[in-house]
Amino acid sequence: MKKIGFVLLIAGIMIMVWFGYGQWKAVQSAHTLNENVSKAFDKGTKPKADGGANSQAAGQEPPPVPHYKTGERVARLVIPKIKESYDVFWGTDKKTLEKGAGMYVSRWTVPPGYGGHTVISGHRDTVFRPLKDLKKGDMVYVNYKGVDYQYEIKKIWITNADDRTVIVKKDKPTLTLTTCYPFYYVGNAPDRYIIQGELVKKGDLLKDRSLK
Repeated sequence: MKKIGFVLLIAGIMIMVWFGYGQWKAVQSAHTLNENVSKAFDKGTKPKADGGANSQAAGQEPPPVPHYKTGERVARLVIPKIKESYDVFWGTDKKTLEKGAGMYVSRWTVPPGYGGHTVISGHRDTVFRPLKDLKKGDMVYVNYKGVDYQYEIKKIWITNADDRTVIVKKDKPTLTLTTCYPFYYVGNAPDRYIIQGELVKKGDLLKDRSLK
């Protein structure tokens, strides 16, 4: 009996170490912003909407959406309100989300700059728990292919994990962030926390060049 107990103890320790390593690996893709950097480009003022950023020119065909290797780093998500920035990887499969935040790949979603719906997901127990502190009106940035896209949060809601109405096509540039909910739930969370914003400006917006 003692031998069985010892084996079970070792197995339990190994499982805890492996789980801890997975969380540590994902957290490495999140970077805390310096207080001065955060204030430099998020002063609480709402920028004027950029009409050219929100609509495709009449008669102009959007460029073809590029494809990357699953798990490849493709963007940087910057959220001044919570003083965090995140590496964003291509895809939302299990292995990719173990690395950090993932950009959803589907027929209904596109990267920033393609006039549609950009969706970024992340686990709440590794990278996206701070999203609980965001509110409507807060600004979120995505740096993609050297261009900064600034979104203003317009809506926050909670929905069931099986809700298929979140990942849909959008006619206007939209950013949606998703994570599991409740934030401190033990096990597989039954719901999803959804944050959705609209594009208000694009260009060279981030003041700290190390964020690119």
